[in-house]
Amino acid sequence: MPFTAQLKGRTKAESVSGWYFENINTMKTNFTVTEFIFLGLSSQPKIQLILFIMFLFFYLLTVAGNIIIITIIQLEPRLQTPMYFFLTNLSFLDICYTSTNVPQMLSNMVGKKKSIPFSGCATQMYFSLSFGMIECVLLGVMAYDRYVAICHPLNYIVIMDRSTCVRLATISWSSSFLSSMVINVLTLSLPYCGPNILNHFFCEVPSVLRLACTDTSLTELVVFVFSIITVFIPFLLIVVSYVRIFQSVLRIQSASGRHKALSTCASHLTVVALFYGTGIFMYMRPQSKSSRAGGKIFAVFYTVITPMLNPLIYSLRNQDVKEAFRRAIAKQRT
Repeated sequence: MPFTAQLKGRTKAESVSGWYFENINTMKTNFTVTEFIFLGLSSQPKIQLILFIMFLFFYLLTVAGNIIIITIIQLEPRLQTPMYFFLTNLSFLDICYTSTNVPQMLSNMVGKKKSIPFSGCATQMYFSLSFGMIECVLLGVMAYDRYVAICHPLNYIVIMDRSTCVRLATISWSSSFLSSMVINVLTLSLPYCGPNILNHFFCEVPSVLRLACTDTSLTELVVFVFSIITVFIPFLLIVVSYVRIFQSVLRIQSASGRHKALSTCASHLTVVALFYGTGIFMYMRPQSKSSRAGGKIFAVFYTVITPMLNPLIYSLRNQDVKEAFRRAIAKQRT
């Protein structure tokens, strides 16, 4: 029975998602997917309006906050160091990452049409996954930078020179774009003959894979392997780097010296905890055990909340950035 015909006569409590899960097996042989329909975070108009206002505020705060961080670093000579070079990359990345998903989500919340073409979904999935992978690798590189700065301070400028920083950033971006391409090619090469309703607010690999009309075990294995490479290995680098950092800090005699060394790591550790904690939940667990509702909530954290909090974390917990911000404000007043 057609989708619209089955919906006639239903009560308001019977949502589109209910129809979808009841008819998923029938739909799988009915048509070839040309677009995907998002269920989003809520189907209730009042809640959608509240979410729209909230996420619009989050998005504007994310873009503005990260632009401010980038501007301050570029204008302040004292911040022309490897640590802030990578922070500039992270801020630019967060603008790109959140802009890949949030505008589409906001449009779906207020628009009648809550769909995206297959090609648009493929593009969104590619860039969203790429930016997520870049952030994982970049956080690992930033941990290595802190390790060299604290454990090998005399050789820091030599080891982390400009060319090395550029190479590390280039590797982070290029390897992630390539890895995302492999995963997306495998995901999109699967047959999608129905259904076309995504229980999500943007196109993400685990959610799209659920709609494939064939066995996805091989693709899931590839996703898991690449997750280990781009998520677990950088995370392991972060853990090893901070173990060595804490060992070095414990050998510092003065309390003020220990505090100064750890204060440069506090912001980075906070960001790592927020991003990795939610990202690992989504991509390092078998797909069949993932909670759909829980997955959407965790996705909100690493696609919306973390990019918004990053500039706040680095400005509130970083004395150098706070002082540079005060000087920038003072210059504007004079």
